[in-house]
Amino acid sequence: MHRAALGSLTRMANRLAGATSPYLQQHKDNPVDWWQWSPEAFAEARRRDVPVLISVGYAACHWCHVMAHESFEHEGVAGVVNALTVPIKVDREERPDVDAVYMTATQAMTGQGGWPMTVFATPDGEPFYCGTYFPREAFVRLVEAVAAAWREQRDGVLQQSAAVVDAIRKVSERPPSNPMDEGVLDQAAATLMASYDAEHGGFGGAPKFPPHMALLFLLRHYQRTRDEAVIQAVRHTCERMARGGMYDQLAGGFARYAVDGTWTVPHFEKMLYDNAMLLRVYTHLDRIAGSDTGRRVAREVVAFLAQELHDGHGFISALDADADGEEGLTYVWTPAQLDEVLGEIDGAWARYLLQVTPEGTFEHGASVLQLPEDPGNVERWQGIRTRLLAARAKRPQPARDGKVVAAWNGLAITALVEFGKAYNDPDAIALAVETASFLADTHLVDGRLRRVSRDGVVGEPAGVLEDYGAVAEAFCAVHQATGDGRWLSLAKQLLDVALEHFRDPDSGGFFDTADDAETLVARPADITDNATPSGLSAVSAALVTYSALTADTSYREAALLALATVSAVAATHGRFTGYAAAAGEALLSGPFEIAIATADVSDPLVAAAWWHAPPGAVVVAGSPDRPGVPLLEARPLRDGAATAYVCRGFVCDAPVTALEDLVAKLG
Repeated sequence: MHRAALGSLTRMANRLAGATSPYLQQHKDNPVDWWQWSPEAFAEARRRDVPVLISVGYAACHWCHVMAHESFEHEGVAGVVNALTVPIKVDREERPDVDAVYMTATQAMTGQGGWPMTVFATPDGEPFYCGTYFPREAFVRLVEAVAAAWREQRDGVLQQSAAVVDAIRKVSERPPSNPMDEGVLDQAAATLMASYDAEHGGFGGAPKFPPHMALLFLLRHYQRTRDEAVIQAVRHTCERMARGGMYDQLAGGFARYAVDGTWTVPHFEKMLYDNAMLLRVYTHLDRIAGSDTGRRVAREVVAFLAQELHDGHGFISALDADADGEEGLTYVWTPAQLDEVLGEIDGAWARYLLQVTPEGTFEHGASVLQLPEDPGNVERWQGIRTRLLAARAKRPQPARDGKVVAAWNGLAITALVEFGKAYNDPDAIALAVETASFLADTHLVDGRLRRVSRDGVVGEPAGVLEDYGAVAEAFCAVHQATGDGRWLSLAKQLLDVALEHFRDPDSGGFFDTADDAETLVARPADITDNATPSGLSAVSAALVTYSALTADTSYREAALLALATVSAVAATHGRFTGYAAAAGEALLSGPFEIAIATADVSDPLVAAAWWHAPPGAVVVAGSPDRPGVPLLEARPLRDGAATAYVCRGFVCDAPVTALEDLVAKLG
């Protein structure tokens, strides 16, 4: 290798070696002379008078790996990129604000988006050419063409960039506001149900992503309307997802999505946020409608989260789709492989049970394991599962994205509390409290949230709106689980920052970045849910919950104003506003405020309150007048017995001590 090339490697490695992001660290030894997103990178582009190449991806992204192997690890490609651009590598999960701006540009220019995302921009960050994955030869030609246009057609390039920036800003314009009332929520459910796949479950066609936020909304909608078609759609979808290849039949946990319309073949990466949201769905499906599958899957997902994704501080982001450079290598099986591990008799039974055929459902005659029906012999199945897991553990394992993202940990904490209280699982509650403590002690710096940490060390990227919303909702959940006033105070602190620094005073909506955050070419303000709740949805849900726990109506009013800005979209695009609509159902329900005054938090009244809770209800239990718990103020025991106080929208019923009376009030 030439000395100049070695020098480039050293400079690049020094820039990325200290990154919090595992994705950036994956690229620290590329011959491409990557910069981290920074003012210095853009200053270098201005100094050299060259365009910026912004490459956005994430650690568990299969096609990001493919483009890296084909192009970014190739000396010849690196030479072209380094000579003609200033290349910047961005982890979309660490910098969702940067990702949002350039994804909007990519979608505006190409009609679609995805990762890896490839953007060419001016030294001021204004995009003028956008795309996604490019094969090596096409990518080299593109870099050369972009550089030539920058040198020879500068005016045209600048006109293009100005037009793209104008399009980005127009996309961020807010639709008219109107209350998210019963009519809007009914219409949202109707439009969602219109796309329901009655044969295979889910909504729409391939590829199929787990519609967790839409399902949460429909579960709450069913609680209000008792529409049997709605609960049947939820039940069917949950069954098909849990029995198909998208669910890991051996170790638990859901993959990111199915590439087909039948939930058979997944894209194998496993994301924290999907599993957190789906844990809530399966818990509530069982709680609201009764579901053996819901109960089983919820327990298995909790085990997966605890065993595979918790690093002793918080929950890491993801398990990769690839192992040893091959997608799905860890997970798929041939008939011969089953027979080798299990023997001929058990192997034959497993092939039938798990739908492993000579033709295969994946590549090279291998099959993704499915479980279309319950095993008749549960003990035999558990033995086979154990043996297959042991054999699988000897295979190459997927890489781990070890960064801890505040928002996604907030989603997991809330899910664990709801599961733990529904099934009386103290270990789940303890894990939620442990993780919440880590966020409070490590991610909360000088009163503001940081988005990511790794190995217990917090990173620099500032929290965005979804972080504040999801973590505030999680702290409210931990307050309910523990009766500790500290968590309610912390939730207030986060919500007050959101209201002061993220809210749009003109519309009552929210921006995704703070008013004192880094200035991008546009200030993102996405009102639709994507893989995770939008920032607006997350903070609205937290505002609703906090208001119910404290009887502070100003936070409720803030939620109403925020949800009004998404109402028009919710009515016609229920698939993309599920979390906001779920918050709307909570407001329509009241939400219920349930306080159990008791000397014993294991009293049956407490379990009944959590199990029968109406949409968005809050539940606290403990001794009367417990400090820091507003719902227990001036609420004594009656005749020495545990006493339930039920209010709805700040209007209270007479207290009750009998279990059947409480259940009747919540029904």
